[in-house]
Amino acid sequence: MTEAAKTGAWVSAMPAVFVLIWSTGFIVARFGMPHAPPFSFLWVRYALSILCFLPWILWARVQWPQGRTAWLHLSVTGILMHAGYLGGVWAAVKAGMGSGLSALIVGIQPVLTAIWLSSRSGEPSSQTPGAAVTSRQWLGLTLGFAGLLMVVWNKLSAGSALDHVNAVNLMFAVTALFAITLGTLYQKRFVKPCDVRSANSVQLIAALLVTTPLAWLETETMHWNVELVGAMAWSVLGLTLGGSSLLYLLIQKGAAASVTSLMYLVPPCTAIMAWFLFDEPVTAITLMGIALTAWGVSWVVRPAQPLR
Repeated sequence: MTEAAKTGAWVSAMPAVFVLIWSTGFIVARFGMPHAPPFSFLWVRYALSILCFLPWILWARVQWPQGRTAWLHLSVTGILMHAGYLGGVWAAVKAGMGSGLSALIVGIQPVLTAIWLSSRSGEPSSQTPGAAVTSRQWLGLTLGFAGLLMVVWNKLSAGSALDHVNAVNLMFAVTALFAITLGTLYQKRFVKPCDVRSANSVQLIAALLVTTPLAWLETETMHWNVELVGAMAWSVLGLTLGGSSLLYLLIQKGAAASVTSLMYLVPPCTAIMAWFLFDEPVTAITLMGIALTAWGVSWVVRPAQPLR
């Protein structure tokens, strides 16, 4: 296989690899959340991730983003997509919101992204530059969200009597939703392509600075044990160095509507992982939801057929 063919195969596999890695987020939360407050956990995660990136950048002689404007735009995306999104999700779950409801709220992101793209005629989609979200993509987004609802329905119905939903954790979840949506659109619009390692480091430094005062305010301490160490290790190596870097590359290479539609596939993939790891039941409705979600996403990311 030639070098160009290997590169093409890797680019083609990037969405699937991203979904698999990103889907482990709730698995990590299940292991780590009982033993640490959310912002302290994330502060350590950001710090360790930066310490992993810096030697790699120095060894590979990676160029840092050029100019204050580039650093500013990357810092804004880092605050939104790391501190805002992750902080919101983890704080919501820690405050009593079930993973099913939090996944459903954050799962509205592709719809919000599509609404924004449709209202902005100059924003590119997966069809042609400057085109709005097409009717076929809207159908795919609708089908994907319906499938997502079917996937998390079991958790919603089973946990409704136990989940404590209030104004605080709902605010955290909605903050996470808007943070990941705005972060994706902002990066696509303002962040110029640069090396993913240095770009991710700038984003993490900004997220670390914003998270620091929130971590200081937490009174709960981190209880280090095997589960927490494992959750932290995978959060740094898998989710941040792997998943966040892939998300950055996908946003740079693809259309925002198509990239965000991949988020629909995360809860179904997480449900399958939870079935293997924790013996959580997978019902017929869950399987139908997985199929419907995959079908809907395929309608969003499928290239338009040229007119004959």
